[in-house]
Amino acid sequence: MQIIGIRIKKAGRLLFFEPNEETIVKGDWVLVETSRGLECGKVVMAPRELSADEKVESEPGLPLRKIYRKATAYDLQQLERNHKEEKYAFDLCCEKIIEHALPMKLINVECTFDINKIIFFFTADGRVDFRDLVRDLASIFRTRIELRQVGVRDEAKLLGGLGGCGRPLCCATFLGDFIPVSIRMAKEQNLSLNPTKISGVCGRLMCCLKYENDLYCGECPRQSVTLKPKVGSRVVVADGEGKVVAVSFSRRNATILLDTNKTVVASWEDILPVNADDFEAIDESAQVEEVKPVEVSPPKPERKPRPERPRKPETYNRRYKRKETAERGNRPERQKRQRGDKTRRQSRRDYRK
Repeated sequence: MQIIGIRIKKAGRLLFFEPNEETIVKGDWVLVETSRGLECGKVVMAPRELSADEKVESEPGLPLRKIYRKATAYDLQQLERNHKEEKYAFDLCCEKIIEHALPMKLINVECTFDINKIIFFFTADGRVDFRDLVRDLASIFRTRIELRQVGVRDEAKLLGGLGGCGRPLCCATFLGDFIPVSIRMAKEQNLSLNPTKISGVCGRLMCCLKYENDLYCGECPRQSVTLKPKVGSRVVVADGEGKVVAVSFSRRNATILLDTNKTVVASWEDILPVNADDFEAIDESAQVEEVKPVEVSPPKPERKPRPERPRKPETYNRRYKRKETAERGNRPERQKRQRGDKTRRQSRRDYRK
């Protein structure tokens, strides 16, 4: 079986499909069926044979699909018209956001190839009630409308820009998926732990910290000093800046309250101090407590079982002056008490005649 790699966007995720009977080479435009609908993408990986041990999916959770067909000249013209429609939808949505006074920022607009769905990407500090906005957009475009909230890293990927090195952003140029990055990588490479130097345009750690991290092995220089944050100090983590509210030495992590009122738990290696005096170096050997032998108390002597008391074969019921083993039919009848005639109590109410 052969597979080809296709990208819908310039720095989008690499999708794998099975070629059809047509001859397809690298650089061709093809139509494929994705979870969003019919899309037009560019072949970035030439057809190659799929090994028996290799398992490839068109999309996460979807089986391998075949491409629909090669794109024609009319399809490429339709793609250009879709880009113009996206610009018009972007301007119109910005006007509607101002009209409804919604606390959100529109980032980008994408249309499927057959304009069966229009996706609006936006950022916001919290949840936004945009139901009225969706109704207005659906009444104008007469198609399916989807509003998708993204984070700061996706915002930088969609908008693009220049990094601290002077080159275009990696996420907007060639990175298909975001790579998990931690402050531990900067420590292992002996880089400056200044947040302004190792943070990117999005305010998170730079993706390029991952590029050379695998070259630092056990023989390479690493940071050996362990720093412990103090409670109440200002720190910087991968999710942003916040305040330390709790520190656990046994788990070697700290609970941080971010400025966005969000609580996260991070290890000591993944935390950067705002002020160098807020961290203190710890001695690993001093924190290890000596294991004291446990004093085992001598076993207690076993108590002798108490002798059983002799019981009467038949218990005697003092209330009825009879034995419990007596049959119910042979029991003597109880004597009835004689009750005297009692006068009826007069009513307290005085009824008038």
